[in-house]
Amino acid sequence: MSYSRGRKFRGYRRHGHGMKGRRGHGLKGGKGFAGLGKHKWIWLNKYYRDHWGRHGFTSHHPSRDDVPINLVDLQENLQFFADMGIAKKENDLWYVDLSQANITKLLGDGKVSEKMVVKVAKASKIAKKKLEEAGGGVELNA
Repeated sequence: MSYSRGRKFRGYRRHGHGMKGRRGHGLKGGKGFAGLGKHKWIWLNKYYRDHWGRHGFTSHHPSRDDVPINLVDLQENLQFFADMGIAKKENDLWYVDLSQANITKLLGDGKVSEKMVVKVAKASKIAKKKLEEAGGGVELNA
């Protein structure tokens, strides 16, 4: 009695058709992520749980953080800002444009001994008060 070819290869896994099983990506169960919802489901749950769905959020209007400077730092670096062309002195009053240095906020730490008019996008109440007491002021530009 003869027996079928399939019977002959029992116990030999690939039945004489090698690694590829006569198909493109044969014995792997498909190319790439094929079968993730079916026969590769366990692999998906074990190694790649975040494959489906939305993750996090995208802000289409990102906010930029403020770049601050304190009054004490501004006063220490007045000459440096003058050399850069950001500050200039007329009579006894300093005119400082911090927006040219990409500084967006003026904070009120430190004492002010110079008269300064500072042009900046934002300033704290304490900084405004200290500058006005010293004989200067703040020009806000948004």
